[in-house]
Amino acid sequence: MIKKVLIAEDHESANISVQKTLEEMGIIDSDYVYYCDDALVRIQKAKDVGEPYDLLITDLYFDADHRQQKIEDGTALIHAGRATQPELRILVFSAEGKPAVIEPLYTLANIDGYVRKGRNDAKELKAAIGQIAGSDRYFPRFYLQARHQNVHDFTTYDITIISLMAEGLRQKEIPAYLEKNRIKPAGLSSVEKRLNHIREALHFSNNEQLVAFCKEMGIV
Repeated sequence: MIKKVLIAEDHESANISVQKTLEEMGIIDSDYVYYCDDALVRIQKAKDVGEPYDLLITDLYFDADHRQQKIEDGTALIHAGRATQPELRILVFSAEGKPAVIEPLYTLANIDGYVRKGRNDAKELKAAIGQIAGSDRYFPRFYLQARHQNVHDFTTYDITIISLMAEGLRQKEIPAYLEKNRIKPAGLSSVEKRLNHIREALHFSNNEQLVAFCKEMGIV
């Protein structure tokens, strides 16, 4: 059950919106901060007095201002919060929509849920909090759809050659870069075979579509 919540959000309007959503769910014990450093202090103090937070709701990106911060973004706050209070449940509420950015939050930072800011986000926040309260992780639909579509597991080699194309290099120019940087296999036929394999896995007919997809997904 979730009774006590901490909101880390540097935009006042979004902060107020999340508070209102919590109130509508009957969660009245909530605190809010505009800085990640302040969030960690709150988490530590609440734990020390035996009244820990049940849930942290945090954005990923915080605008820099005159106040210097040790913890500059939500991802760092997530790791710091987990280190301070391992059982703390964490919900990310952000405008970020790239699966490549979101994936490590689940696999490495072990977040409990993610909600993207946008249309109907208050409704989705309620659904996510309800699911997390029941000890389940919440995965947004857009993220699950993107994972289903991306059936290819990109290797470092894949990302390198696609990044080079995204920077403007033609396919026949890539082997020279690979050879110069001692990246193997560097032959043109190997590059062509790898790109063909990726395009077939993702059902693309040309490299332009592949590069555009990788940019959209945050892979390159």
